[in-house]
Amino acid sequence: MTDDSQREPEDEFRDMLRQFLSGNSEIDPSQLAGVAGLPDDPAFVARLMGQLQNAVNRSGDGIDWSVATEQAVAAGTQSAVPASAADEAALEQAFNVAALWLDDVTFVSELTVRPRLVTRAEWSRLTMPVWSQLAEPVASSIADSLTGVLRDQAPEEMQSLLAGASQVMRSVGGTLFAMQLGQVVGQLSTEVVSGGDVGIPLLDDQQAALVPQNVASFGEGLDIEADQIQIYLAVRELAHARLFRHARWLRLHLISSIREFAQGITIDTERLEALAVDFDPSSPDELRDAMASGALIPPKSDEQLAALARLETTLALIEGWVDVVTAAATSRLPKSGAIAETVRRRRAAGGPAESAFSTLVGLELRPRRLREAAALWAAVTDAVGAEQRDSLWSHPDIVPTGADIDDPQALVARLTSTEPALDDVDRAIEDLLNDTSDDRPREAEDGSADEPGPSPER
Repeated sequence: MTDDSQREPEDEFRDMLRQFLSGNSEIDPSQLAGVAGLPDDPAFVARLMGQLQNAVNRSGDGIDWSVATEQAVAAGTQSAVPASAADEAALEQAFNVAALWLDDVTFVSELTVRPRLVTRAEWSRLTMPVWSQLAEPVASSIADSLTGVLRDQAPEEMQSLLAGASQVMRSVGGTLFAMQLGQVVGQLSTEVVSGGDVGIPLLDDQQAALVPQNVASFGEGLDIEADQIQIYLAVRELAHARLFRHARWLRLHLISSIREFAQGITIDTERLEALAVDFDPSSPDELRDAMASGALIPPKSDEQLAALARLETTLALIEGWVDVVTAAATSRLPKSGAIAETVRRRRAAGGPAESAFSTLVGLELRPRRLREAAALWAAVTDAVGAEQRDSLWSHPDIVPTGADIDDPQALVARLTSTEPALDDVDRAIEDLLNDTSDDRPREAEDGSADEPGPSPER
């Protein structure tokens, strides 16, 4: 039998956490859920406590994102209503029509994987790998900050206890964050109509998908025939998926840009320390409000603002292109304009889950300059046609920039110019060849360079 005096501090800390998670504590577990912005119903709290107990016992420093997947799938399943066979058949036909109509107005690669219909739970499960990639830098920052604050604020007699407990704290903190992310994604699954509805590539490469239950909800209250809504949304989804299939560099570029932004996010440790000192377990409202409002994330740095501007430009260009090609492809639909306006209003308003994700990760999913980007793509289409427009996605060096969104006519002028554009090297060579001054070195008969001077008399 091991003597208590020989026990590792980490083991003592694990026992303390186990005591709390088993309910033997003055803190009500439902209050912990409330502080984290999670549901406080008994079934959920029991599942949360079970996941945190697993985190205490788990070895390893990474976050177990399967916890987020389980939570998201559970949230999406609660409100699931199976689509009828007739609705599924209509959506399958809508995808077939959408593919034909897009072929007429775009010159991007077709998908090699057939589009699919998914439930809310399936959408959550399929998209979670990308969500976890985007959230991981923030989760690590939060875990590091929590560990540091607890270490700095703990009484001296507890320092040895916490010294070896950082891994346990990171595991517990990561699990709590994963549960929060799962709750957000599960809520999102009740709001989105497709795989690309939030603008970023959430599904695997070449995959397009619609959520039948949410497509039906989209049309509620609109005086528009269901088949027109189905075709319109299928066109948007296919256009989004085809763009990422065509511009093979775009998916990695976009996700890397989001992670680059997220890695710069820090936690306001002074604010967190103040909350930790004044924390009243019986009244967790202040801590909950701080977490829900994003008050623990300090203002963005200059580097973050620059990264965010680049990211917003890319997102706006993607969404703007999808808007323009969707409008062209659905011009046959009598009420396509009304559906487009509904999409714009819905996108501008966002939803509760989008707001929650913004608070959790510090990133707005909807770009601000979307209308300007759509105007750019429309101007380019009018000037040079759809084929040359779509060719601008072939390489990151030639895709339009934020400056082009500011001045679309300058981009149009470059694209319609009859003179070939010169890069810096070409321009330097041209300047050298056109230089006829006497100061230019001349090559002597033996191949060496003469000193500059007047031309010899003949």
